[in-house]
Amino acid sequence: QVQLVESGGGLVQAGGSLRLSCAASGRTFSRSAMGWFRQASGKEREFVAAISWGGLNTPYADSVKGRFTISRDNAKNTVYLQMSSLKPEDTAVYYCAATPGDYAWRVYTRVNEYHYWGQGTQVTVSS
Repeated sequence: QVQLVESGGGLVQAGGSLRLSCAASGRTFSRSAMGWFRQASGKEREFVAAISWGGLNTPYADSVKGRFTISRDNAKNTVYLQMSSLKPEDTAVYYCAATPGDYAWRVYTRVNEYHYWGQGTQVTVSS
């Protein structure tokens, strides 16, 4: 069992930066693949970024590539999403997700592949 708690959301102007954190409880974090998803009002939840439990495989959605960076600290049971050059279209509730990884470089990019979800944190980017 893994419990996830996101933090770091807020209101920022376009072009600004935010860092989201996701603190995980449970002894399986170090062997869990992690992901960040977002859901804008009236839209479906979409993939943003993922990271393998080994930390070396980090795919991104095309819409955030080059602006967002996912990382993890297994000693702190925490995964991060550094967001830079934010745009109004990045406004959404951001969710952290976890799922057991089959092997060190395995990543998952679909909502239904994740077993555990956080409660979400709101990110609002003003123009």
